[in-house]
Amino acid sequence: MTGCMDEDKLDTLKKIIKEKGPVAIAFSGGVDSTFLLGIASGVLGKDLLAVTVSSDFMFTKEIEEAKTAAAGFGVDHVMIDIELSDIERFVDNPPGRCYHCKKHLFSKISEAAGERGFSIVCDASNIDDETDYRPGMRALEELGILSPLREAGLTKEDIRYFSKEMGYGTWDSPAMACLATRIPYNEEITLEKLKRIEKAEEYLRSAGFEMNRVRCHGDLARIEVAPEKVMLLLEPGLLRKVVERFKEFGFLYVTVDAEGYRMGSMNESLDM
Repeated sequence: MTGCMDEDKLDTLKKIIKEKGPVAIAFSGGVDSTFLLGIASGVLGKDLLAVTVSSDFMFTKEIEEAKTAAAGFGVDHVMIDIELSDIERFVDNPPGRCYHCKKHLFSKISEAAGERGFSIVCDASNIDDETDYRPGMRALEELGILSPLREAGLTKEDIRYFSKEMGYGTWDSPAMACLATRIPYNEEITLEKLKRIEKAEEYLRSAGFEMNRVRCHGDLARIEVAPEKVMLLLEPGLLRKVVERFKEFGFLYVTVDAEGYRMGSMNESLDM
């Protein structure tokens, strides 16, 4: 992270939020949405609503952190419970799964916001989200969801830098994408798989691998950790412990990806 960021981007973001307010923000409790909610609370005060989706494809820990963060900012907070079966084609897991998921989730978020008098809904997508395969972005456009961070030209690095400057505890939190992104396209998504993945990733974080992904290929777990930590994970004693725990979680086979973590690795097989 560089020692200096473009303050103009932050000023631009504040102007954008002020012009759009009052707004409802889709709030996951992660790095980006916490930053957006924090800035918006300072600009809009009570003309702000946080809406969080609670579902089995979200980390339990992240949902609890969202509740705590919203309360800390003094923002009204609404929780929406979503069942996997509610989302069209989600369980079948086609390459366009994210489109169907985002369309359903943000329709419900917009509905909840509208019931409370908020006609404008924002998400926390940033410029870096444009570099990966994100069919869900089309759903946001169709629903008229606004993305202030993208509009202001903010990157993930910008967001982490400004979050640190403002004392937000999430500034160095690892990215916590939807658990379904760990399952290859066209492989059925089940509650058992999602919970197995969540337990495995939480275990790796507790073992010192903050940045990790456990890709679920049937009964096989493919572990991705930060490239500089791959050799540490391969240390025989530690690896044996990891394998034992993963088998307790329900995996039959465990492997370590030599390339390490990279965003959107499940998209590498797609013809884009």
